[in-house]
Amino acid sequence: MSQKILINNFPYISYANKNFDADTILEKSRTFYEQMDARRSVREFSDKPVNQEVIEKIIQTASTAPSGAHKQPWTFVAIQNPEIKSEIRKAAEKEEYESYTNRMTDEWKGDLKPLGTDWQKPFLEIAPWLIVMFSQTTAPDKSKHYYVQESCGIAAGFLITAIHQAGLCTLTHTPSPMNFLKKILNRPDNERPYLLLPAGYAADDCYVPDIQRKELSEVSVFI
Repeated sequence: MSQKILINNFPYISYANKNFDADTILEKSRTFYEQMDARRSVREFSDKPVNQEVIEKIIQTASTAPSGAHKQPWTFVAIQNPEIKSEIRKAAEKEEYESYTNRMTDEWKGDLKPLGTDWQKPFLEIAPWLIVMFSQTTAPDKSKHYYVQESCGIAAGFLITAIHQAGLCTLTHTPSPMNFLKKILNRPDNERPYLLLPAGYAADDCYVPDIQRKELSEVSVFI
């Protein structure tokens, strides 16, 4: 049982992480890497239902992320209502069509060609759940938040990892601008759309681009 003490008049509890031997730590790190290396962004979803409790636990996991001054400046809106999903798709495709037609440079569109993306987003209706993450510029009581973008970025990583670890698939979707999400979902003035994630099973005939991740030497420096 955790022990409680006061430090500077604030409650603290004792903490001890699990200690493994060096070989176990190495094996656990390898196993988790292999699990995450199998993750792919999926655009072809099944409409197979996913229990709401699964989504609840995924969101709770994302909410364990560290944040500036522990303010937890995020709100997750989970949608399974077909009418709302349809409305989101129509609004997203309107923005995406404008982006692909008038906003994106030729270089940008060329970089996207291997991924096979276009302005059409049927997965927004097919996936059983959409999770929209909102960042909070301030708390509901107007008190200050700190490092909002960084905190939400960390939580988004936890969210994607939790979805994959649950055996489901997702895709980071960021139609720009995303203000339509705030309007459709009737979110308060202190919230801004941060990320839209469909969540569910991959379609039976799902294919993903045959692309490779950068080597360790390309993304890291050891000093």
